[in-house]
Amino acid sequence: MTDSTPASVRIAERFREVNGDHPMTAADDAYVSAQFVPLDTLCARLGRDADEVRGLMLAGLLPLPGYLRSDGAEMVPRDLFALADAAGGPGRLRAWFTGHWEDPVRGEEEWGAYLSGQYVCLHEVTPANIRRKERLSAEITARLAAAGADPSPEWRDALHARVDALDVLEPAFTAYDRLRFGGPVSRDTCVDAPRALFPRTRG
Repeated sequence: MTDSTPASVRIAERFREVNGDHPMTAADDAYVSAQFVPLDTLCARLGRDADEVRGLMLAGLLPLPGYLRSDGAEMVPRDLFALADAAGGPGRLRAWFTGHWEDPVRGEEEWGAYLSGQYVCLHEVTPANIRRKERLSAEITARLAAAGADPSPEWRDALHARVDALDVLEPAFTAYDRLRFGGPVSRDTCVDAPRALFPRTRG
């Protein structure tokens, strides 16, 4: 593509490079429309130039859209600019973001994941929530791996405390997510499955 290619076309191409080319169903569109907002709509509401924002995305200074709706709309979180604003602007966001991890390599890995737009697994994408989701998912996975045939009520309560905490952080996901991520998402494995396998203790 040349420099004269519209930014929206380049965003769509970059999005498909990252996520693959999977169809969005009517149910996917409905889910995304309820959870996210079109980039043009958000920019108009906030008095920002949408093509300038697309340029920041293409330059690796803001994350890509979370979804491309089937009508081509670039769907972004309503708080798209919150972290950049907290950091003092897009140019300072990388250092601010990666500074939340003691390991610089890990910080850069998380920065790359953030820029991909694929952190649709959180209602609010912040370094603190990313770290909390990771910790809870790891604890739940470890507990499930160590579960005996008939876990105690105390074990179940401890498991459900973690599952409930993760449930608060995560949205429901949609079928499109399971296509682009190539299988079950964290809600499937760390929320729905534990609740089905080990029902909460009653009474």
